[in-house]
Amino acid sequence: MPSMPLAKSSDAAPDAPATESVWQTDHLLALYELPLPELLYRAQSVHRQHFPPDTVQLSTLLSIKTGGCPEDCGYCPQSARHDTGLPAQALLPLDEVLRAAQAARDSGATRFCMGAAWRSPKPHQVEAVAEMVKQVKALGLETCVTLGMLRDGQAEQLKEAGLDYYNHNLDTSPEFYGSIVSTRTYRDRLDTLQRVREAGISVCCGGIVGMGESRRVRAALIAQLAGLRPYPESVPINGLVAIPGTPLAQAEPLDPFELVRTVAVARIAMPRAMVRLSAGREALADAGQALCFLAGANSIFYGDVLLTAANPQAESDRRLLARLGMRAGDTQPSTEAVCR
Repeated sequence: MPSMPLAKSSDAAPDAPATESVWQTDHLLALYELPLPELLYRAQSVHRQHFPPDTVQLSTLLSIKTGGCPEDCGYCPQSARHDTGLPAQALLPLDEVLRAAQAARDSGATRFCMGAAWRSPKPHQVEAVAEMVKQVKALGLETCVTLGMLRDGQAEQLKEAGLDYYNHNLDTSPEFYGSIVSTRTYRDRLDTLQRVREAGISVCCGGIVGMGESRRVRAALIAQLAGLRPYPESVPINGLVAIPGTPLAQAEPLDPFELVRTVAVARIAMPRAMVRLSAGREALADAGQALCFLAGANSIFYGDVLLTAANPQAESDRRLLARLGMRAGDTQPSTEAVCR
């Protein structure tokens, strides 16, 4: 399997393989540094070329296997290496997953995402998740899973079950990555994304901001995402949720306007992607979320819990969308040419 190349960056690690990308780190950093009204204008202009400006897709995320992960990701409360008080749990039974999926559908969600705290799933685990995918799909929902690194043949098994999206985030830029994770490499992540692509599954891939990185690092992350060929159909933008017991528990909170800028730059760099306002939304005031929608976010994770972290309650989300004159819906990019 040919490995997916890293996008060329002006400050990439010297030994990193590279390919030409339309968007370089310096180009994206220049966008970040625009006056906010100008950046929002540009992002909203791109957004309107490809999506209805008043529509937000609702997705629900369920942790189907919580805790006990052997990885050491510095942000994650599910790591067995961190003392967060989160006990390891077994894979949820199928009937419990289906009840949650039906409740999500009945509340207006159109995509149901299932997350398992594994480094890499074993064959019998993929078989169990594949059955969940089949059954959730039968409820009329789009399906997405995040299970860690995939081995040869596992993506094809999930595709056969009807999986629409596989989530596997890059987290941050190559040069900052080693400060956050040591148990899996950037190349590991890219190789899993390549397996997903080759199986014909759509890619959900984004990152986390607020982990102590610089604005240049945030720009370099978006350069990596935009440099994937093709770039991800779904791009979750996560603000760090600083969980006690994790190495990043004391991270300085990110300026909310920086999250807004990140959404806007992602929208400009990946015009036809669903840009998902994901973890960290609990810390945003309504006005901050409204600015993220103006910046081009057109999907949110919907429900009271996001894996193990708090998320704005469903009723609050419905009220906010109503106040903004926006609606929940399943929006897809137009067939117009991509605007670069």
